[in-house]
Amino acid sequence: MLNFTVGPVMSSDIVRSIGQEQVPYFRTKEFSEVMLENENLIKEFAGVEKKGRVVFMTCSGTGSMEASVMNLFTSKDKVLIINGGTFGTRLVQLCQIHCIPYTEIIPEFGYDIADDVLNQYDNKGYTGFLVNLDETSTGVLYNINRISKFCKRNNLLLVVDSISSFLCDPFNMQELGADIMITGSQKALACPPGISLIAMSERAVKCIKQNSVRSLYFNLKDALLDGERGQTPFTPAVGILRQINVRLREIKMSGGVESEINRVQEQAYDFRSKIKDLPFKFASHSPANAVTSLFSLTAKAFDIFTILKDEYNIWVCPNGGEMRDKVFRVGHIGNLTASDNTTLVNAFKDLQNRNII
Repeated sequence: MLNFTVGPVMSSDIVRSIGQEQVPYFRTKEFSEVMLENENLIKEFAGVEKKGRVVFMTCSGTGSMEASVMNLFTSKDKVLIINGGTFGTRLVQLCQIHCIPYTEIIPEFGYDIADDVLNQYDNKGYTGFLVNLDETSTGVLYNINRISKFCKRNNLLLVVDSISSFLCDPFNMQELGADIMITGSQKALACPPGISLIAMSERAVKCIKQNSVRSLYFNLKDALLDGERGQTPFTPAVGILRQINVRLREIKMSGGVESEINRVQEQAYDFRSKIKDLPFKFASHSPANAVTSLFSLTAKAFDIFTILKDEYNIWVCPNGGEMRDKVFRVGHIGNLTASDNTTLVNAFKDLQNRNII
């Protein structure tokens, strides 16, 4: 199968080769060295300040979203949430569950947030800001520089779900003043799902250590403490963490984070240029590099997904809910090439010749 979803994605040969090996015991000096290298490389790629930290959680990205919300904020806080799709809604749900007061900012479908929208929340007593930087359900990339300026002038803790944007779009925690960045192993890291990570500023670390959280598994104070020696409080997904290590090294050897972002961007631009004459319409007016969201103009979007899967051995990303038959998405992350784009576009053209689209 040729995989154009946004996770899990196509992995490189070296990542897959590690997955074939016997999983080692992990309470060892050798595994601690792997974990400490993982932390240092993530800090380098994400622009984490020297006294910032990274912890690795054995859970989906949503698990790290929940851990971040419940460890960083309390019922005494008041946060702003950009809710522009499925994953913005998830942040809202997490604040509801953990009794954190919040206000939703709901953008128009397919559009970024404008300055005049943010300006109305200046000096209103908010303490935090939560955003899915790449709202993957719609393919919208929010302007993080605009959000950063707003948070800095209002002294807000900035939590960024960068699960689908890390290594795809420019992001530097220290420059942006971001306090939390979350990502997952199955996105641009191009490893199997099972690990998500939380990068933290020094300010976030201090807040987490001061707060009291009613959780065993998601208590980040324990994760921070064990992480100092390259370990985790509970048994982690050892094999995936080893795959992350070789993937991070692979990125480093190939030119680093800027080179990887450029590679993903070129993949996205190449695909978008090749579909201009096909019966699709771009859904996002602020497209992310990781994914292209498309309205299907002549056929049901879910039918396109199904036919590509069953007859062409190609996966694209379907949407759910009310967007199920209207929108599908094509990912540009993982071990994909311009030649793979051509294969997908040729499949679309064949569907057109068959009067399916």
